[in-house]
Amino acid sequence: MRTPARHDPGRSSCVPVTPQAAAPLCDDVRVTDEVLADQVDYYRRRAGEYDVTAYGDDVAAARALIARLVAEMRPAGRVLEIACGTGLWTEALAVWAGTVTAIDAAPEMMAIARDRVRSANVSFEVADVFSWDPGTRFDVIFFSAWLSHVPASRFGRFWQLLRGLLDGGGRVLFVDEHVDERGKEAYVAGQQEVVERRLADGSTFRVIKNFVEPEELELRLRQMGWDCVIRRVSSRWVYGEARLER
Repeated sequence: MRTPARHDPGRSSCVPVTPQAAAPLCDDVRVTDEVLADQVDYYRRRAGEYDVTAYGDDVAAARALIARLVAEMRPAGRVLEIACGTGLWTEALAVWAGTVTAIDAAPEMMAIARDRVRSANVSFEVADVFSWDPGTRFDVIFFSAWLSHVPASRFGRFWQLLRGLLDGGGRVLFVDEHVDERGKEAYVAGQQEVVERRLADGSTFRVIKNFVEPEELELRLRQMGWDCVIRRVSSRWVYGEARLER
């Protein structure tokens, strides 16, 4: 059932998300658990080659850009990072945060992140955010290149889940790929949010990919009670900040 695919410089591995508002990008049929399991398997097996395929040969340059973006965000207090991947964003968050709780569904990604980030204020946990209960709330929730991996059918559930994890007055911060990047993916025939990807060993996987159209996502979130502003920060990336409306 797996067929050839393309890489995406995308992100890490928890269970995925993207806006239902962007109707043209969403499948009419429900995304199955089988596709989501395939997605997690993809990121587990991609862990060793992730940094190079996501950021190119110059990981140092990517680190510098990430550090600059995080400095602009100023993620203070108790920070939750969803889908932390190999930890490049985690190490930048740790500079600003009081504490960082970083979760990811792929143990292989988590192992790389643990080795990379040794800061005393960072803790890691292998977890699926949809079934995870931390028993606390956070001042900031952050995720990079992960919102686009959440199926349309779980978009509302995901943002409702964030409500329960966010402390009063807290912020949701996210970075993801602009819809202009959509053309690089190989979408499964008849599917508008399922793409096919290939690893270096030739194995192929199905992955959810709903690129961000800023105006449509802002509107969708406003309809759900979030005050959200999204801006483009590079040719590829957008940055969003959301707070619950008062």
